[in-house]
Amino acid sequence: MLEIKLVREKLELVKTAMQNRGADFDWEAFQAHDSRRKTILSDLEAYRHQRNRVSDQVARMKRSGENADAIIAKMRAVSATIKDLERGLSDCETAIDAMIMSMPNIPHASVPVGKNEADNPVVKTVGEPTAFAYAPLPHWTIGERLGILDFARASKIAGARFPLYLGVAARLERALINFMLDLHTGEHGYKEVLPPFIVNRKTMTGTGQLPKFEADLFKLEGLDYFLIPTAEVPVTNIYQEEILDETQLPVYFTAYTPCFRSEAGSYGKDTRGLIRQHQFNKVELVKFTRPETSYDELASLLDNAESVLRRLGLPYRVITLCTGDIGFSAAKTYDIEVWMPSQGVYREISSCSNFEDFQARRANIRFKEKGKKGTRLVHTLNGSGLAVGRTLAALLENCQQEDGTVVIPQALRAHMGGMEKIIP
Repeated sequence: MLEIKLVREKLELVKTAMQNRGADFDWEAFQAHDSRRKTILSDLEAYRHQRNRVSDQVARMKRSGENADAIIAKMRAVSATIKDLERGLSDCETAIDAMIMSMPNIPHASVPVGKNEADNPVVKTVGEPTAFAYAPLPHWTIGERLGILDFARASKIAGARFPLYLGVAARLERALINFMLDLHTGEHGYKEVLPPFIVNRKTMTGTGQLPKFEADLFKLEGLDYFLIPTAEVPVTNIYQEEILDETQLPVYFTAYTPCFRSEAGSYGKDTRGLIRQHQFNKVELVKFTRPETSYDELASLLDNAESVLRRLGLPYRVITLCTGDIGFSAAKTYDIEVWMPSQGVYREISSCSNFEDFQARRANIRFKEKGKKGTRLVHTLNGSGLAVGRTLAALLENCQQEDGTVVIPQALRAHMGGMEKIIP
């Protein structure tokens, strides 16, 4: 959530930022509500001053034995006017708050201006696209031939866009989760947490999923609870409504969770395989930092996520999201895209973002500096470290062999009981 003071005092800057984002916002309605609010506040101050002044007069008259009934009767009308104005002020502020909550974050000055993903510049490319002497198979075909992925039975059980892992694939998914968690906790300094997979409306609002993106969420019928779309939601809200001591910062958390997304608006996209599922596993990285260090922390978070792909030997690239493609809450985002040989394209496997104080303001997460008055908002960051199903898909495609086997990367073999190949 943006600071209302910033919107009022730097309106043209905010308008330009929203325009660069392609965000549709009713500025006339916002300014009308804000203008009415100022008028009501001015009127309220005048009527309250009048009420206080007359109350003092009535008190003096009563002390001197004078009859104050006429003045008291007039003041009843003033009190009624004050109540009407207070209701009007509340309505204005509710409307303004709702509009501010629907306004996305302001992109950092370094974010390139662009309309969509076609305008996202490549920061770097790591590794050469895997070369094959034959036409590489897509991961769903590989999985079905090996008897380790069964999308038909998954559809029977739950419907479209749900996976069913069998045998080695189930173990490989688990191995990837353990490998990622061990790497991030053992080498990168993150503390592992296992949060709730169901959260309330306030928590969803704190990270920016609500109120704008309710259609993308799975809601529990009859309850104001939601299945999490990512561990970012519960983990970021660990410190909701709390004040941290500056000595606690930075805080690094990592968490494995299943994730649930309705994928509203994505019909017809990635209908086969593990790329776009209603349910998938992910290992998340979340940071709470001081504002002064948050962009250094973003760089290290990105490197932490990249290290998973480097250890697995999978080719990838990093792109910077432009203003028209960046997420609602983010100030700056890098996407990591892994090479998918069957399609001949790079596909997103992680988004690493700095939200600055946007989420912290919504969730009211602050820190206290020694010897200073007041508190400051922390900066929050997060990134996938990584999306597990997409990692498995990339592994099957990049490590496939012409004889139908799949080589297991060296880094995973200890988590796979020493297994070196997946054999039909």
